Amino acid sequence: GAPSAEPAWQLTGGELAVPLPPLKTCLEAILMVVDEPTTVIALAQVLERPKAEVAEALIELAEEYTVQGRGFELREVGMAGDGGRTGWRIYSRAECAPVVERFVRDGQQAKLTQAALETLAVVAYRQPVSRSKVSAIRGVNCDGVMRTLLARGLVDEYGSDLETGAVLYQTTGYFLERMGLRSLEELPDLAPLLPGAAEVEIEDFA
Repeated sequence: GAPSAEPAWQLTGGELAVPLPPLKTCLEAILMVVDEPTTVIALAQVLERPKAEVAEALIELAEEYTVQGRGFELREVGMAGDGGRTGWRIYSRAECAPVVERFVRDGQQAKLTQAALETLAVVAYRQPVSRSKVSAIRGVNCDGVMRTLLARGLVDEYGSDLETGAVLYQTTGYFLERMGLRSLEELPDLAPLLPGAAEVEIEDFA
């Protein structure tokens, strides 16, 4: 017969103690916003589910995407600097590379979107900075926008964070050229642009 529906579940504590969608649905939601591959252990801890159960759900999701012929795939990949550990992340399917590359290439001739401009501003003033930090500042995932900025040569990689291992990003010489600046020191002071900035603790942007 048909498999029984997954029993209702919830996270422990306070506002998290509400009925949640099925495990695979929750995994998809998380994987859509991650900046780097995420380990089974990390996902299991967040979702408060057994590691083996999470691992099985990830494998089933990956198989479902392939069977359905989706334009994306879920892959388990090695994680740099993590002693051979692996993590899961969603990628564009390899067969779609020609149209994805054309989209990115043609987009280089278009004006930057508001999201791209905001993301570029965060990188300019907070560099070197990780994608997760940029996403936290903007309040939305910036993975796709960062790829656009990388493709246009406005930002590039600048080593890794010593504590987290996350890739750090900085603006490029091409960014200075397009902005008409000789150096980052010529970036305008943020204080006049932010209401009440004098009362807010702002990190050193140097």
